[in-house]
Amino acid sequence: MAWIYLLIAGVMEWGWPMGLKFATNGKGFQYGPAVFAVISILASGFFLFLAQRDIPVGTAYAVWTGIGAVGTFVLGIVILGEPALLLRFVFLGFIIVGIVGLKLVSP
Repeated sequence: MAWIYLLIAGVMEWGWPMGLKFATNGKGFQYGPAVFAVISILASGFFLFLAQRDIPVGTAYAVWTGIGAVGTFVLGIVILGEPALLLRFVFLGFIIVGIVGLKLVSP
């Protein structure tokens, strides 16, 4: 169950950078996206807390930030039109390999 909590925490991690991006989108400060970002931060932290009860903290933290980084990267391309360059995907692959590797060698 701890790995499911960690996956949820990582997915919730996508919400706060996206929320902050939309809260400061050039049209003045937007409260709705900012509130969404805060809720995402709190939910992500809560599920990370639950996961860390059974997963070593270093592993949990690395996987949590990796899932957050990968998801935010993809959302940036899909939603914000950020560049989808081959080398960006190559280096993203390193992060994914690290996440999978940590899962495979963790108790």
